[in-house]
Amino acid sequence: MAASAPTPHATGFPAEGRCGYYVAKKKRFCRMVAAAGRRFCGEHAGAAEEENARKRILCPLDPKHTVYEDQLAKHLRKCNSREKPKPDFFIQDINAGLKDETEIPEQLVPISSLPEEQLEILIKKLKKASEGLNSTLKDQIMSHPALHDALNDPNNGDSATKHLKQQASILGNIEKLKLLGPRRCFVEFGAGKGKLSHWVDIALKDAEEVHFILVEKVPTRFKVDGKHRKKNSVFQRLQIDIQHLCLNRIPVLSRERLPVVGIGKHLCGAATDLALRCLVETYGARREEGNEEPSAKRIKNSKADKDLDAAAGDGGEGLVAEEWSPVAGIVVALCCHHRCEWRHYVGKDYFRARGLGALEFHYFQRMSSWATCGRRTAALEASSVPRTREDESKDGEEHDGGGHRGPEDPAGTLPGFLPAEEKERLGRLCKLLIDQGRLEYLQRRGFRGALQRYADPGVSLENVLLTALPAQAPPADATA
Repeated sequence: MAASAPTPHATGFPAEGRCGYYVAKKKRFCRMVAAAGRRFCGEHAGAAEEENARKRILCPLDPKHTVYEDQLAKHLRKCNSREKPKPDFFIQDINAGLKDETEIPEQLVPISSLPEEQLEILIKKLKKASEGLNSTLKDQIMSHPALHDALNDPNNGDSATKHLKQQASILGNIEKLKLLGPRRCFVEFGAGKGKLSHWVDIALKDAEEVHFILVEKVPTRFKVDGKHRKKNSVFQRLQIDIQHLCLNRIPVLSRERLPVVGIGKHLCGAATDLALRCLVETYGARREEGNEEPSAKRIKNSKADKDLDAAAGDGGEGLVAEEWSPVAGIVVALCCHHRCEWRHYVGKDYFRARGLGALEFHYFQRMSSWATCGRRTAALEASSVPRTREDESKDGEEHDGGGHRGPEDPAGTLPGFLPAEEKERLGRLCKLLIDQGRLEYLQRRGFRGALQRYADPGVSLENVLLTALPAQAPPADATA
């Protein structure tokens, strides 16, 4: 076998055309390309003797990179971190809750610092509010032929297989609800790399007039939506926080009046509430641009409402109910209840009807992490399946384990007087109570919602799927 070429570090020289600056922390040369005739890249040019006369400073917009001080003004005009013009579909806080409803006191004691008596009062309130709720969810673990080959790929690592099983089950549930079909728009919230939309597109095969809108607030590497070239499917990626997204202003939706299917895999915490409000209030309960038919009634209670009315030509007059809903369905895998926020939570009325408020919500959403934190640690320790580089790269993409612990419970062992099994049960009750408020919200908005387990706990501890169909739609298992 021929000997491999020596590495740049082994020879003591950088690769040809690359920067000659040695990064001691990484024990290698910088891999950035150096300009013709230069030894160093722009980032490390200050280290070169010939560049000593020019000073590099931290960029005031993003201190993660530097810039020549004498070129600062020019750099600020083109820096990627500069504030960019807002798109038409951006309306500040259109899907947010009202600020004046944020009733949480400024100083909150962490759970770890609560007196035992106060914690017992919270637990009693939780149990009383949860009376009558069915804590045993229906198993709806499914699959779909579109992922058959991917699931049986022998090169899959443990993490890759778990993600594929979840995607297959979500896709199977979408099909069971009769939401796969032509002439519709799938809006994937918290899209990440866009894998869920990717599999939906494959499952649809040659269905006509299918659009995908992928919503993600941060730039994402290794996106898969750019690989699709089918003439009947159109992918559009929006880099925007769901909190400010007005679907009515997206041209394809205002022009084509396509029914929307909202989907998401592990939609974290408050993002679920923002997505629900974006679908059933901002979009589903509004008159679309150019549509003369009235849409469902909503009380206008914020500046964002008035902005949207002006954009849609509403004139500010009250809206009356209509039978047809532009939202065909919702299929969202829930995640990270400890990251929910009272301001954005859609189930405030449900909580208040049970004598609960912002304070109880704050502690319940913190206690919800008890449902998964201990079990996730045990699952990781018990796993003997080797992890691939692909598995490691996927860990940061989606919240798979659900064992995110709050700062007041770093080891998942608080409070000490509660057995681990009881803590886990209370954590599940907190999740169920929060999700039940979401179901009640959907019901009041004209939807028929449900919660089910879509994955085995060994696949994901965050394994609850929220589904909803318009109340007038036939049941998913009804015969045609």
